[in-house]
Amino acid sequence: MTATSDFFERLTVAGQDQRLGNVSGSVRFDIRDGDRVEQWQLDIDHGRMRVTRDGGPATTVIRVSAQVAEAMARGEVNGLAAITRGEILVDGDLALALRIGRLFPRAPDQTAPDGGT
Repeated sequence: MTATSDFFERLTVAGQDQRLGNVSGSVRFDIRDGDRVEQWQLDIDHGRMRVTRDGGPATTVIRVSAQVAEAMARGEVNGLAAITRGEILVDGDLALALRIGRLFPRAPDQTAPDGGT
């Protein structure tokens, strides 16, 4: 199992996250590994989360390489920093993409800009 699939499995098991209590929308991750694209969709309804392998329409689409996705899932790469470096492309609601960044683990030396998690 990859760190990325493990990350999405943890979201599936959790089913809800209070940090997203006022968030609703869908985020599709298009994870590119060479010529292959793996898709994961996260649907959020006021903190309730549902993860599928659906490639359907979404409020926000995040395009990322498998290498960067793996590093994010391990807490080694900050999503906002990766967006500014052009390693992640976001189509749709950028605010939603930034909000779901809270779901990714952080390396022990990383802190959130607001001092929270």
